[in-house]
Amino acid sequence: MTGVLSLLRRFYLVAYNWIVFAGWVQVLILALKTLKESGHEHVYSNVEKPLLWAQSAAFLEILHGIVGLVRSPISATLPQISSRLYLVWGILYSFPEVQTHPLISSLVISWSITEIIRYSFFGTKEVFGSAPSWLLWLRYSTFLVLYPTGISSEIGMIYNALPFMKESGLYSVRMPNKWNFSFDYYYGSIVVLAIYVPGIPHLYGYMLGQRKKALMKPKKE
Repeated sequence: MTGVLSLLRRFYLVAYNWIVFAGWVQVLILALKTLKESGHEHVYSNVEKPLLWAQSAAFLEILHGIVGLVRSPISATLPQISSRLYLVWGILYSFPEVQTHPLISSLVISWSITEIIRYSFFGTKEVFGSAPSWLLWLRYSTFLVLYPTGISSEIGMIYNALPFMKESGLYSVRMPNKWNFSFDYYYGSIVVLAIYVPGIPHLYGYMLGQRKKALMKPKKE
């Protein structure tokens, strides 16, 4: 029974990683093609569907960690995926006014390259039991550049959406209401921006630690 469950787990993770990998490949190809042919103003409209699909699929990774399918700590997975979902649904999808901003391009390209490498790394490990050294190096090195470009684009997009949040009142709950509760999405997003301040060095430090462990050569006896 244990062997069957192990086989099902492996089959599921192989399928999950390579399907989402294909989604991010589509996002990258569409983004680069649009940049070349039409300009940054049209990048979001052309990548919206595969971007929303590929990024939303990452929610399953939180469940993977909770049920023990993978060993990734929830403390690292949850904030990263939550912030991404907030960006794609709570900012990009919700406020069309920012969908033509130049930062969309750097955001989408940084995310897609990162995820193409990450999902191919884990997909290869699940199929063959290990990944080639060059893919291992890419997995634990490209974030040195792509994390700063991605995170700065995220912050920039939230900041640029703030005036439209305030003006529209979207997702805000005003008093009075039957729940006797109020919420202002504008100020909530400012809090999110504030969380980035301690969050960035914490996550970057975590990834540096993971890189050191993954690329450290075993000592010879």
